[in-house]
Amino acid sequence: MAYVITQTCCNDASCVAVCPVNCIHPTPEEPGFATAEMLHIDPQTCIDCGACADACPVEAIVPEDRLTPAQARFTQINADYYKTHPMPDTWEPLTPVPAPPRDRKTLRVAIVGAGPAACYAAQELLERSDVEVEIFDRAPTPFGLVRAGVAPDHPGTKSVTDSFEWSFRRDELQLHLNVEIGRDLTHAELLEHHHAVIYAVGASADRRLGIPGEDLQGSHAATEFVAWYNGHPDHADRTFELTGTGQRSGRAVIIGNGNVALDVARILTMDADDLARTDIADHALEALRRSDIREVVLLGRRGPAQAAYSNPEFLALANLNGVDVVIDDADTDLALDPFSARAAENDPATALRIQLAREYAQRPPRPGHKRIVFRYLAAPQELLGDERVTGVRVARTELVEAENGTVAARATGVTEDLDADLVLRSIGYRGVPVPGVPFDERRGVIPNTEGRVEPGVYVAGWIKRGPNGVIGTNKGCSKETVAALLADFDAGRLPEPSGDRRTLGRLLAKRRPDRIDLHGWRSIDAAEQEAGRAEGRPRVKITDRQALVDRGRRRRLLPLLGSVRR
Repeated sequence: MAYVITQTCCNDASCVAVCPVNCIHPTPEEPGFATAEMLHIDPQTCIDCGACADACPVEAIVPEDRLTPAQARFTQINADYYKTHPMPDTWEPLTPVPAPPRDRKTLRVAIVGAGPAACYAAQELLERSDVEVEIFDRAPTPFGLVRAGVAPDHPGTKSVTDSFEWSFRRDELQLHLNVEIGRDLTHAELLEHHHAVIYAVGASADRRLGIPGEDLQGSHAATEFVAWYNGHPDHADRTFELTGTGQRSGRAVIIGNGNVALDVARILTMDADDLARTDIADHALEALRRSDIREVVLLGRRGPAQAAYSNPEFLALANLNGVDVVIDDADTDLALDPFSARAAENDPATALRIQLAREYAQRPPRPGHKRIVFRYLAAPQELLGDERVTGVRVARTELVEAENGTVAARATGVTEDLDADLVLRSIGYRGVPVPGVPFDERRGVIPNTEGRVEPGVYVAGWIKRGPNGVIGTNKGCSKETVAALLADFDAGRLPEPSGDRRTLGRLLAKRRPDRIDLHGWRSIDAAEQEAGRAEGRPRVKITDRQALVDRGRRRRLLPLLGSVRR
C-alpha cells in the first residue's frame, strides 16, 4: 500500500523534506516544481511510513486504502506522473543552514501582510535565534486569502493556518492587526525601527476587461464576490444580483476559467444545506438560499488543453450534488486543435485535462439539476443592457501560434448573445503600489531581484512574482527572499535602526490605539469557533470590522478589568 496526494495539495513541500526515500516529486530543486499543479507520490517507491501525511499542513495525503470514492482517481494520477517523470537515481538531503555568528546584534524585521507568504517568511526568519519579527496587516484578522479567498467548502486547504501558529506562539514575533502601512505608519518609519522590511501584501486589485458595459449594474469582479461570501469586513455589505422579480434568465456568466472561477461556480450552484456546514459568511448563505441562479457559464478564450484551472479542481466538480457539468463534445475534438494534441502528447497533466473534459461531455444532463457550463474558444466582446446587465456578447475564437511560440486566441468574427443576470470577471489579480516603494505599473508588482528591492526592502508572494501558484508556492518564494535578507544582514549591508520594539510599541499606541495583537486575535478566533460549535460548523465569522475590533480590544483590556466580562 502507498500514500496518495489528493486534491487539496498546497505544494509547500513539507512532505518532501520528511520523506526518507525521496518518493515525492517534483521537489523544490526540480524545474517543474514552480509550475506543478500538485505533488505526486511514486507508488513503487513509497514505503508506507506515513511521515508525509504527518507533515502535510492541509491533510491532502491519504493512505490508498482510506481514499473516499471522490478521491479514488488520484491513485492513478499520482502513478501516471512517473510514467513521464522517472524517479531520480540519487538524492542528497538539504544542507543545514549554518548557525549565525554569536556576536551579531538582534535582527529586527517588519513583515507587511499576514497571509501565507508573510507567515512562511516569519517561519524562515524564526529558524534563527537572533531575530525579532513584527507582522502588520490592515485587516483585523490574519491569514490573508486563506481566510478571505479559499472557498468555504475547502476546509482542508484552510488548515494550513495551523502550521503558522507555531510562529505566532514565539515571543520573538509580535502581531499588529488593524494597522495600515501608509496610514498609521509610513514606510520610512518602518525602516527606522527595523533592519529590513518585507512586503508580502499580495495582489488585492482585480484586472479589468476593457470592454463596453463593464461598469453596468450586475457586473462585478469575482474578487469582490469571493471576499463577500468569505466574510471579509470590507465587502460584507455588498449585494449581488442573485434574486429578482420579472423575467430573468437564471444564468450567471463568469469570464475566465481559473480555479477562482471554479470556486465561484461551485458556490453559486451548491446546495445551501451543504454550504451551511461550512464557514461561509451568514449573509452570503442567506442570499444564496434565495438565489434564482440555475446555470453558471464559464467563458475561456482558449481550448480545454489551455484552461487555467487545475485538474484536481476540475475533477472535483463531478462530486457536486444536484449539479451537472456541461461541455460541448466538439470542444474536445483534438482533430480541430493541433496545438492541444501536441501538448497532450508531451504533458500528462494536459492529457488528463482533455480527458476529463471529454468525460464531462459524454454525460447526459439530468432533469432538475443546476448546470455549470464550460464554453471554450469564447471571448466577451461587450456586456449588454442599459442600466443593468442583461447579457454578454461572446465572440468565437480560434487558436494561433504567437511569435513567442505560445498559443494565443484570435477572434473569428462569429458572435452570439448570451442572456445573463450576473456577470463576474475572473481574469486575474494585480498588486497595488505601496507608498514610498518602487512599483511596476505594467506588471502590477514591486520590481525586485530574488526578493531584493533596495537596501533594507524586500518582497515575497504575489507582490513579488505576480498572482500565480498555490498557497505552498509562497513557501519557496519566501525562503528565497529571507535567504537574501539574511545574507545582507550577515554581510553588514543593512543599516542599524534607530528605534527598537519598545519605541515602536509607543508609536503604535499613539497612532493606532485600536490595533489588535495576538491575544486579541485569539479572542476573535475563540468567539468564532464557539459560535460555530453551536451550529455544527467550523466557525461563524464575525464580518463587521467594528465588531472584530471590539472583540480584539476587549481581550487586551481584560488584564485591566480583572475577570469582568461584558
